[in-house]
Amino acid sequence: MTIQRWNYPNGYFPKDEYEARWKKTYAAMKRKKYDIAVVFGKTGGHYERAMETLYLTQFFSERSGQEPDSPLWNAHAFCAVIMEPGKAPELHGEMPEGKRRWVHCGKYVYSDDIVATTAKSLKARGYRRVAFVGSDCLPVKYFQQLQAMTPKIEYVFDDDLIRECRRIKSPRELDMYRESGQIVSSALYRLCDGLYHGKTGAEAAADAAHELTLRGASWLRTPINFGNDKESIYFERDNIPGYPNYAPKRGDFVRTWIYGPVHQGYWIDPGRSLVCGGKPSAAQRSLLEDSYAICQAVLDTVKDGVKVLAVARAANKVKKKVGAGYDHASQQWPYNGHGNGMMWEHPMICEGAVSEDEIFEEGMVASAESFMTRDGVGSAGWEQNYIVTKKGIELITTTPVIWD
Repeated sequence: MTIQRWNYPNGYFPKDEYEARWKKTYAAMKRKKYDIAVVFGKTGGHYERAMETLYLTQFFSERSGQEPDSPLWNAHAFCAVIMEPGKAPELHGEMPEGKRRWVHCGKYVYSDDIVATTAKSLKARGYRRVAFVGSDCLPVKYFQQLQAMTPKIEYVFDDDLIRECRRIKSPRELDMYRESGQIVSSALYRLCDGLYHGKTGAEAAADAAHELTLRGASWLRTPINFGNDKESIYFERDNIPGYPNYAPKRGDFVRTWIYGPVHQGYWIDPGRSLVCGGKPSAAQRSLLEDSYAICQAVLDTVKDGVKVLAVARAANKVKKKVGAGYDHASQQWPYNGHGNGMMWEHPMICEGAVSEDEIFEEGMVASAESFMTRDGVGSAGWEQNYIVTKKGIELITTTPVIWD
């Protein structure tokens, strides 16, 4: 399943893609009656809070992480984007030179204190009311500094402003997700193949990592667990790397994932279950088939215009039929799928997490997932990623489901 590597020496998306994103953001600001917005992100050594600023500018720090504040700098690893309709975004970052071949913005402001330079720019513009995106990202310490520097500004928290703009993917983003599906499916095939043939978790994870790295991709975790002991219920066998440096035994139940910002910072997260060496017992085959049936119910129900609640109820109907009981992973993630973007995103496919009026729409990217444990048999887990279409779903994770 090896695939050709794609190369993007000047970045993946062209400038007009970012200009379209700015236009979409400004339209959302107009609907919400915002004259100006400031968007905070954290990209140094990080990915999950880079979502909004990466989407708007493609900026990503070279910092290894959030270094402690010192006389040399303040709020390192963070960045800010000021959005004002009629103007290109102004980016404040802690790299001395913005990679202008990669980064898309108007003015780039190098700063060893992005709180101070952002405050100075906001004050100079004269607005009394500013939409603030990133209250769930910027630490209280730095927000208090910003408030002290801009006492006449009222900040209106709206962390959904950019998320709403990102929900429906552009044609280029959908093509990127199709490529991401090919990349991660190839890597997941190698991961499953290694575990099927009795390689150690570390060896199988290395096979997957080689495939991902060769394609210019990245990832966050490669969780692996197997067996039927008290440790097998957990999502990961080893909670530091996520995979063990020993192998499943022939006949062991195995489950594994690859997930993270695989392609261009966009999240994808397929998972599979199998029996080492194949030839599952009747009980193992029942667990494989019953647990995947929950996932399949989601895939069969999702399409443009369908209520998220209807999809959650379809999954729950199958759960009751197959007798899905307690499972450690399903307690951690009590839903049967979610939106995909630059991490897990709304909507969550769970009856208690969405309203009656939330629907799937064409151009969304999402997942279907399920977990199940049966005593004396093992723990199964699955995840598929797809694009929502008018007629149903376009499956983009194509690693085989059943490994006989």
